[in-house]
Amino acid sequence: MPALSLADFDFALPPELIAQHPAPERSASRLLDARGSPLVDRVVAELPELLRAGDLLVFNDTRVIKARLFGAKPSGGAVELLVERVLDDGDVVAHLRASRKPTPGTLLRMDGGFEAELRGRWPDADGALFRLRFSDEPYALMERHGHVPLPPYIHHADDADDARRYQTVFARVPGSVAAPTASLHFDEALLAALAARGVQRADVTLHVGAGTFQPVKGDDVAAHRMHSERFEVPQTTLQAIARTRAAGGRVVAVGTTTVRSLETAAQRCRLDELDAIGGAVRGETSIFITPGHRFQWIDLLLTNFHLPRSTLLMLVAAFSGLPQVQAAYRHAVERRYRFFSYGDAMLLQRAAD
Repeated sequence: MPALSLADFDFALPPELIAQHPAPERSASRLLDARGSPLVDRVVAELPELLRAGDLLVFNDTRVIKARLFGAKPSGGAVELLVERVLDDGDVVAHLRASRKPTPGTLLRMDGGFEAELRGRWPDADGALFRLRFSDEPYALMERHGHVPLPPYIHHADDADDARRYQTVFARVPGSVAAPTASLHFDEALLAALAARGVQRADVTLHVGAGTFQPVKGDDVAAHRMHSERFEVPQTTLQAIARTRAAGGRVVAVGTTTVRSLETAAQRCRLDELDAIGGAVRGETSIFITPGHRFQWIDLLLTNFHLPRSTLLMLVAAFSGLPQVQAAYRHAVERRYRFFSYGDAMLLQRAAD
């Protein structure tokens, strides 16, 4: 395969197509059926008609935390934190914005009345992130005093509607600073309709980091290094995938975070050796999926429309083939689909190996 250029993943997007708010109803978002040709315009509520009894939908059950916090340095200068993760010892790791970075030992006074002690850089002395100790339990403080970490292309301050809609209806494990956006289209009625159709369901957990919005900076795509994210694929999900594939059903990944979780697990275990694993596959993943990657377990992908030149667009192109994805994006722009986190979705089929 010839070397990939960043320009291969570029496209012109009118700014007005970037969705600033979600659709009035989750499953009323548009769905581009891009499994082949011709492309078909649908809505997400039609998904049960596109799947079969015995298919398996795999979701990411991570929960978005109110990770954006504001406060002040002892000097009075403003400071903003975006919490990336909570460590096992209770410290938090965060991106920190200030006119001048405070030094270790500084006590920040945060909005809401709590304190955050800066302990240094993370993961080492030269790290880009900061390690802090909050004066109370981090998740509780963020829930009370934090703000929904809306993506940088959404230009309104977070409100009560964002707290509800920038969260999946089945969110379970707190830890993400960005939503698994393909799953935002599912409501209880759609889940019930899929179950009635005989479509099975399983979960993974991947805590999405702020690095999901990190651009690829150089033209040499292969030189890009992905951020690391925590993930877990439960043994029950591995078993469900094995049963589905053995019975001739299709594995449908809902979102790129689910793809990254399953493909990482596929690199670490075999479905015919699950008894030897004896549990979940978990840890950190920095997998970077680009065209040429050979997918192991996934047959269909439901995903939103992604940023130009992004690693997520590269993953989608790897899954369904760059020409098919380019055609789908041209169609979506022409038909005025809504883009990015609060936007519409597309359904893709894995390209033949």
